[in-house]
Amino acid sequence: MGETLRGLGVGSGVAVGPIAKRGAPPELPAAHPVDDVETEARRARDALVAVSADLAARAVRCTDPTTKAVLDALSMIAADPDLDEEVRSLIEARTDAPHALHAAFEGYRELLAQAGDYLAERAGDLADIRDRVIAIVLGVPVPGIPDPGEPFVLVADELSPVDTAAIDTSTVLALVTERGGATSHTAIVARSLGLPCVVACPGIMALRDGTVVAVDAAAGTVEVGVQGARLVELRAEGADREARLAAVGGPGRTADGRAVALLHNIGAAADLDDVVDASFEGVGLFRTELLFLDRTERPSVAEQRDAYARVLRAAAGRKVVVRTLDAGADKPLPFLARRAEPNPALGVRGLRLARELPDLLDDQLRALADAASDVPGAEVWVMAPMVSTPGEAAAFVTRARNVGLPKAGVMVEVPAAALRARELLVECDFLSVGTNDLAQYTFAADRLESSLQDLLDPWQPALLGLVASCAEAGRLLDRPVGICGEAAADPQLAVVFAGMGITSLSMAARAIPAVRLALAGRTTAECDEAAKLALGSVDAASAHAVVAGRHRGVGS
Repeated sequence: MGETLRGLGVGSGVAVGPIAKRGAPPELPAAHPVDDVETEARRARDALVAVSADLAARAVRCTDPTTKAVLDALSMIAADPDLDEEVRSLIEARTDAPHALHAAFEGYRELLAQAGDYLAERAGDLADIRDRVIAIVLGVPVPGIPDPGEPFVLVADELSPVDTAAIDTSTVLALVTERGGATSHTAIVARSLGLPCVVACPGIMALRDGTVVAVDAAAGTVEVGVQGARLVELRAEGADREARLAAVGGPGRTADGRAVALLHNIGAAADLDDVVDASFEGVGLFRTELLFLDRTERPSVAEQRDAYARVLRAAAGRKVVVRTLDAGADKPLPFLARRAEPNPALGVRGLRLARELPDLLDDQLRALADAASDVPGAEVWVMAPMVSTPGEAAAFVTRARNVGLPKAGVMVEVPAAALRARELLVECDFLSVGTNDLAQYTFAADRLESSLQDLLDPWQPALLGLVASCAEAGRLLDRPVGICGEAAADPQLAVVFAGMGITSLSMAARAIPAVRLALAGRTTAECDEAAKLALGSVDAASAHAVVAGRHRGVGS
């Protein structure tokens, strides 16, 4: 047996196959003086146009609304006249096209990085656009997803939205990255695609293409040089797991019947195509901000009503939990033209926007109520993001009730809300825990800072303790408490959450079968034990290890 590399596992399952690494960024050649400014400027402009067109085409083909929105935004950046003008100015100063493009993009990246949060994430994506444009100018292969001609394990330093939009799950068996974390773009995409994944895996980029590895998402390991009897054993285990996944259907249940609803995270009605069947239990998170992003004017009440009605019809009478606009300086809306904030993550975002723009929230609630009236049998639950106090919860519930929405709840994303979960539930009908933001605020660790990803691990006992306090409040008041953060898609964590008393888990569609299988393989008592073990651990690694060790092989 060869060496075993260790990282942070995402999702579940084991995949075995040869690795193929993402194409490397082009190397800048030595700079040279420019003699023909017009020719050099045209080379740069043609490359920008080509990349913009390619990104726009990828967005059209993309089925994931979140990634589609990112691709559209990146296409607009590549086509930005100001960027083109900056590149031309550098070329007129006798800088060659590759170096002019590199300098112009770096200037943009610095501006976005300083803005923080959502814009800082786009700053990282700019490096990918830059590399693609420069590769075209140099006439070398554009970096991206390889095509080795056989199913493979995709390996990269980190993957961009452009990369992940091109992933074909019929050929990509698993994802492994050297950097990243539990809430990185790669991890989120791996969960949505149902692919085994290991991120933050040092040493993976040093392996040669074609090296056969076994990626174990539950253990967070990459076994190198798999061959012979071990290869046969792993492939047999994989076939057995696939058979068990296919055999388990219906609503989420533990082995002895405790219900844990398994719901879907969506951004538009199209996300429900081909998933509404006998096992479909509803939507736990409908992200409405995708209707607002990248617009120069706010959507009308009528436009919102139509979009919401399409989702309610697609859900076929099942519950749909709608999150009101989750935006602010961290997710800027061009039509708002709000002032810059020194720390967007701690500023006016989510429900706090209603302090300055109450009509924005009222219009959305009215549109949602109208949509519910238009769709017979619709079951609408509405919730507000970034709620911190019982008073905020009460005010939101009153606004929802005033337009005729009967079920109103709030998201728990900041520690203050988790610590006062019982008081929040006195004011509203349900809670939904957003583990991504709750981890960020609990550990004062930026979700986009790769060096702090260990603190953002959803297995952190402090984070799990806050989730448990919310679940306990729900039990005391007999009100539902769900989870809609990325942690809900982790099959082993799902068992822990069930043991706490969480009533629903919401995730990407492809993640549901593995979570359903994990729950079906444990009794209520085993879930309760898993929760106690995780909560009693000293850190994330030991929490994960003790739960995985106790229940290894059952439903995983």
